[in-house]
Order: sequence, then structure tokens, then C-alpha cells
Amino acid sequence: MHIAPHSSMAMEGELQPSQVQLRVNSRQWRKVVNVHSMEIDPSFTSKVEHREVKHFKEWFPWLIPFFVIANVIVFIITMYVNDCSKTLATCIAPFLGRFSFQPFNENPLLGPSLITLRKMGALDANKVVHRHQGWRLITCMWLHGGVFHLVANMFGLLVVGIQLEKEFGFVLIGLLFVISGFGGSLLSALFIGEKVSVGASGALFGLLGGMLSELLTNWSLYEKKLGALFTFVFVIAINLAVGVLPHVDNFAHIGGFLSGFLLGFVFLIRPQFGWIKQRNAPQPYSPTLIKPKFNKYQCISWILALILLIVGFTTGLIALLRGIDANDYCSWCHYLSCVPTSRWNCNPPKSSSCVVTEQIGNQLNLICSSNGKSSTYYMQNPTDPQIYELCAQLCT
Repeated sequence: MHIAPHSSMAMEGELQPSQVQLRVNSRQWRKVVNVHSMEIDPSFTSKVEHREVKHFKEWFPWLIPFFVIANVIVFIITMYVNDCSKTLATCIAPFLGRFSFQPFNENPLLGPSLITLRKMGALDANKVVHRHQGWRLITCMWLHGGVFHLVANMFGLLVVGIQLEKEFGFVLIGLLFVISGFGGSLLSALFIGEKVSVGASGALFGLLGGMLSELLTNWSLYEKKLGALFTFVFVIAINLAVGVLPHVDNFAHIGGFLSGFLLGFVFLIRPQFGWIKQRNAPQPYSPTLIKPKFNKYQCISWILALILLIVGFTTGLIALLRGIDANDYCSWCHYLSCVPTSRWNCNPPKSSSCVVTEQIGNQLNLICSSNGKSSTYYMQNPTDPQIYELCAQLCT
């Protein structure tokens, strides 16, 4: 922020007792507040001229790029652990060696197997509840199902996250990202049942939700408010609509968005212009003109959002740890994540739909009775859970 004289300056560079402008710039708005007829002490000039408002400074974005690099590194490690060439005869891009991808009929996203994702920390509600692996609620947001999944999420994270980090700093945006991702994982675990979920989509939707609530709580600071609001709502609605397709965990999207939306009221609140003006005006100023730092609606929304966050997370964690399936209490909620059509089925495959046709040494031949697909795997003494997961991939 910079306070510049409205009239011309003296030859010595001192401010004259005339009109002063207060300029504050942000992402989509610009305000100029005039302070009339103020006597300015020349000794105060240097202190005022370069004084910066903490809430409107521009930060250097480093955390979001770090998150992107971390996600890429984790994906490379996941593919190294996967080692498709050791367990399957028909890998994609076999010239990559152990970094080659699972066949398209198992993973159309160019990525690892379901077994590897579970091993690396994918969200599995059964393991969270019955094996006390609550850490999966966090680790799943750093894993991705394939190259396409990773590229789409990282591109969105760079576009949305860097701009937010420039405006609000790495601490607030880092907390917004991680807590929103946790909220998305929590809601997902309550609904997905036996399915597995991975990806940073919940955290990314949390950033979108935070942007929307930031617009609402700082409404008076924006120009072209309705246009910005319509754009946000349209982009969010389109992304949520994509979530009704199969193999997309829309519950993570919804949970992340709701968490980020509420967190935005708490983390991304800005002071009103009257407070900024009086804070940076030369002393003395009239006590009768003192303005509060935040408007009443900002304070009310801050309190309500914080209460809803605490209640929501507490209720969700209690329900999850008690092994409650949220689908039992909401018979139609599964349509929020997948709408069945004649082209695809939203129900997870059953273990009985897969048949072991032949097993010679470490060679295992499986066929899915529901869709007729078959495949050959190379595994040393495969266990029943491993065969079940291979079947789930084959029948999906």
C-alpha cells in the first residue's frame, strides 16, 4: 500500500497540508479513499509514505509450487513401487521398466494398480475404521490414480492456489489446503463403502470454496461483484457436475468445497476501508470517527463458520470411527457421486463375479463373469485379498 499526495509535492519532497489519497490494490478491485484537509507533520512523511498494510501485501508464492512438486514425486515413487512389469504381462509403455503403467482395462488414467494405491495410503474406509489407520484421511490427498488425474489436479492447483497464496500468504493457504483435503476425505469415507479414493481434488475444491466465501465476506471491497460471483458459481457447478461420472469421488469434492467455503470466512477475512484509512492517516484524528476493523456481518459469518466447522468435523469423525455408513441415512446421496446410465454401472464389483481360470506357478489367469474381461497376472502365492483387488480392477 502506498499513500501519495493528491497535489504536487514541494521541491524538498515533503507532503503539503492538502488532500491525501489512500490506494489499495487487490485481485479484482481497486479503491481510492480521499482524506480531506489533513495537516501533516513533515517529520511524519517518511513513516507514512511507505507504510504497508499487512492484510493487503503481496506474498511470494512458494508453498503451492512445493505442493505440486511433492505430488509429482509421490506419484513417481508410487509407480516405482507398483512395478507393473513384474506382475503383469501386458503393461502400457513397457520401455519404462518398473515405471510402466497398468493396462487400460484396469486403469484408464495411466497409473498404478489398486493394490499399490492401497499400499501407499489410499483412502479405504474399512481400514480407517477397523484397522485404526486414520492417517489415510491425509495421505490419500497426496496420491493420484494416474498421469491424467495428476496433471488435471496440479494444473488446477497452480491456477487457483498461486493467486490465493500471493494475496493471503503461505500459512493461511497451506492450512486451507490441508484442512479442506481432510474434510473431503472425511465425507468421502462416510459414503464410499468398499471403494478406494485418492487425489488432491478435495483440497483443490477447498481452495475454490475459500475463494467464494472470500468474495462474500469481503463483498464491500470488490467492484463488479455480481460478475465475479456468477463466474465462481458457474466454475464450481461445472466441476461438481463432472463428479457424477463413474470413477470420480464427488463426495471428496463436496466435502472439500464445504470445508474450504467455511474456512474462507475464518481465514480470508479483510478489514474494511474505513479502518485502513484511519490507521494510516496522520495523527491526530477525531475519536468520533473511529471505525471497527471488521463489519458486523464479517464477525457474524466468522463465528457461524467456525461453529459449523467444529460441529461438522466432530460429528463426521465420531460417525466414521463408529463405522456408520452414511448411505443408510441418506438413500439418494449416492447419486451425488455417480449417476448410473446404460453406459456404466456405479456399483462396485463383487468378489463372486471373478473366477480364477488357471494358476500355474506364479501365473494367475482371471476372468470377470460380469463383463467377460480376462487378464493374466504374475504373482508369487497371491492371497485372497490380493485376488479380490485384482478382480475389482478387472470388473470395473
